[in-house]
Amino acid sequence: MSRIAIDVALLPEERITRLAIATNRRLLGAQAGEIVLDEATCLPHISLAMGCIEAGRIDAIGTAMADVARDCPIGELTLTGIVTVLNARNEPNSLFAIAKTGALQTLHERIMEAMEPFVSREVTAEMIRGDEEPAQSTLAWIRNYRDKAAFAAFFPHITIGYGTVAEPMTFPIRFRTPQLALCHLGNHCTCREVLASTPTARQ
Repeated sequence: MSRIAIDVALLPEERITRLAIATNRRLLGAQAGEIVLDEATCLPHISLAMGCIEAGRIDAIGTAMADVARDCPIGELTLTGIVTVLNARNEPNSLFAIAKTGALQTLHERIMEAMEPFVSREVTAEMIRGDEEPAQSTLAWIRNYRDKAAFAAFFPHITIGYGTVAEPMTFPIRFRTPQLALCHLGNHCTCREVLASTPTARQ
């Protein structure tokens, strides 16, 4: 059975998806074209868990996700601003930072627990969706997600892309995330295809 690299992620409402895509198009920098967000093959998202799964277990994972989503309503979330971090190549990566509510932290932890029987961290390039050679930082991020980006280290955000945002924007921005999705990961930990999804519960 083939194995694939995945992300369990919240998908924002259409208004925020469009905002992320529009902001992605305005990025400044030589690497701005490495992540090109869109509404079909490179989805703006909020990562909750990453790893590698057997492709034959997608339906079972979808059921587990639906159980968690039903039990963990998160209500509205808030974009608090743009944060720029440096990647492994010392290049700027711009993100929409999201306020970490107790409900969002609980959802993240419950998803991590629910995914534990299904995921491994032994990722290889063949598990990444797309024809390009995945960056080593992509494989490292997936491999180390549980140790370096989960639980107490969970930092909710929507990746805008490589480069910097020069134009001023007004924050905070409140929004909802109507879908919890299992996505096939592409290079730079982009969400390339939705494999399963379930509605989120509303508070």
